[in-house]
Amino acid sequence: MEQKELNFNVKEIITRSPRLETVIMVERFIKEKSGEFRKTELFNNLPKKIMWGTFNVILKYLYENNKIGIDNEGFIIYIWNPELIKKFLNKKRY
Repeated sequence: MEQKELNFNVKEIITRSPRLETVIMVERFIKEKSGEFRKTELFNNLPKKIMWGTFNVILKYLYENNKIGIDNEGFIIYIWNPELIKKFLNKKRY
């Protein structure tokens, strides 16, 4: 299955560095609503309003750190799974 790329436009949009609490708010919202919203819908449904440029910086950060992905229909999904990673790291190899 081919994964779609997110378009962040961080060079074309006036951006500000997000505060940590804003990054956490967006990440938690995506985790809770995984697969329910496309990019613009997600932005419009955030618990607190933020600037579009800041939102794009956060999405780029989460995407580059393998915490989010996008399905074939454009829905943003939360893919970070530290428990699964620990399971593989602790697996004995023969």
